[in-house]
Order: sequence, then structure tokens, then C-alpha cells
Amino acid sequence: MAAQPFERFPAVYPITDPKISGLSHFEQYQQLAKGGAKLIQLRDKTAASDEFFRSVVEVCRAANEQGILVIVNDRVDIAIAAGAPGVHLGQDDLPPEQARRLLGEAAVIGYSTHSEEQAKAAASLPVDYIAIGPVFGTSTKENPDQAVGLEGVSAAKEAVGTIPLVAIGGIDEGNFRSVLEAGADSVAVISGILKDPSGIESAMRRFLV
Repeated sequence: MAAQPFERFPAVYPITDPKISGLSHFEQYQQLAKGGAKLIQLRDKTAASDEFFRSVVEVCRAANEQGILVIVNDRVDIAIAAGAPGVHLGQDDLPPEQARRLLGEAAVIGYSTHSEEQAKAAASLPVDYIAIGPVFGTSTKENPDQAVGLEGVSAAKEAVGTIPLVAIGGIDEGNFRSVLEAGADSVAVISGILKDPSGIESAMRRFLV
């Protein structure tokens, strides 16, 4: 397992999405960085591989200079080619064990789970953090899993122990504190930060207050 790159896992974990924001990954990154983000995931379910690769390279170049950690959603191949420091994997993506062999011990690997049982099983895998969700109803995924609620977050945290737990799904300014109080170490936010493209920086700052 890679060494945790943070003394404390960032409490807010923004995720880019050009479809929601209408902005490029780099434009989103710039606003998120200005807003105080220290950990950013690049997520793109529709772009061609070469286009997404160029976006990851562009963001990683700036992030390396600013000391911001960039995680690539799903695409281990693009993370390797672009020199990104980590990936986030879903249940149907490359297994974490294989990703670890390809990426090496220094890489940061996150893994999505959707129940207490999956979270408990993930705790034995070579991952650096475990995501649980959706916590609430979400519009950013097609055919989302059933919401786990705050109780599910608490149960997942008990199951994973000291491994950082990232809660995701339907999290916004009005409910994120309750998610952290339920036991999550961090909240991953997409539309809650990106829905107003002109206000991404200020939205990010509000989550850090």
C-alpha cells in the first residue's frame, strides 16, 4: 500500500465533470485550485481517450507545480501515460491488486463501494482510501446504486477502520457537514460545486469554511 500523502485526508474532494460544468478539466482545475482544493479527481465518461489524456497531462503539469494531488477516474492507462499520481477505481474497473502492480507502491489508489459489506471487503485490498455511496440521491450517474444514507456512512467507517473513507453522492453545501459527522473523513462533491460554472472557486471555498 502506498504511503498516505496527507497527514489528514482533505475533508473536501472535488471531482471535475465537463458535462455538468461546461468547462474543460483545466478550467475547472484552475478554479478549484484557487478555491483551496488539495485533492482533485478528473472524471470524464464521454471524452475520447486521446482528448482525456491531453486534459490529464495539462492538469498534472500545473498541479505538480502547486502541490495538488490529481486522481484519474477509472483510466489506469491514462494515469500511467500522463504521469498522474493516482487513480480512482469502480467495482467494474481494473481490480486494485492489478492496478497496484501497474502503478507501483507510490501511487494513490481509491476504490468505490456501495455497501457496508463491500467497504469491509475493500479494507483488505491495496488501496489508500475507500469511497462509499451514493449517500443521497444523485444525478451524476446513470443507474446509480441505492442510497446508503448517513447510517450507511457510519457503518462503512466502522468497517474500514483507519483507512480514509470518502463519502459521495448527492452531497452539497446543505448536507456535507452531516456526512462528515456521520464518520466520513472526506466528502467527494461534483454538482454541488460545479453547477454554477462561474462560481466554482467560491463554492469550493464555502465547503472549506
